[in-house]
Amino acid sequence: MTKPAKSTICLWYDGDAEEAARFYAETFPDSSVGAVHQAPGDFTSGKKGDVLTVEFTVMGIRCLGINGGPMFKHCEAFSFQVATEDQAETDRYWDAIIMGGGEESQCGWCKDRWGVSWQITPIALTEGWTHPDPNVAKRVFDALETMKKIDIAAIEAAVRG
Repeated sequence: MTKPAKSTICLWYDGDAEEAARFYAETFPDSSVGAVHQAPGDFTSGKKGDVLTVEFTVMGIRCLGINGGPMFKHCEAFSFQVATEDQAETDRYWDAIIMGGGEESQCGWCKDRWGVSWQITPIALTEGWTHPDPNVAKRVFDALETMKKIDIAAIEAAVRG
C-alpha cells in the first residue's frame, strides 16, 4: 500500500469514476490510472464489490475519483486548465473532451461527458491577453469573447492588430 499524497484532487462521480480516469489517461500526457478500490460493503450508491474509488493522475496532478452517487454534480467552479502549444494540440484535446457527450462552452471552456470542466488554453492566448500593451491585450480579449474553441490564428491576428 502506498502512502497517500498530502494533497489530492477528489472528483465525485455517479458510478463511472474508473471510466473517466481511463479516458483522461488515454487522452492526456503524464496521465495514468493507479489503484482501483472496491467497496468492502454496501454503500449509499452501490454494493459490496462495486468500484468505490480510483486513484489516477491527470497531467501530473494526483486525483481520486469517488463513486459517490448522483447527489453532487461538477460545475465550472473547478476546472482543469490545459496549456496547448499549437492549434493541432488545441483541437485534439477539445475534440476528445466534447466527443461522446461533452459540451462546448465559451472562451476555451468545455465539459467532458461526466460534467468536469476543462479550459483548453493555447499559450498564444495567455501571452496575448496578458500582453504589456493594454491595446493588444484588449484586442485579444475582445477576440477571445467571440470564441468557443480557441482559434490561435485569430488570436495572433488580434495581437498584430
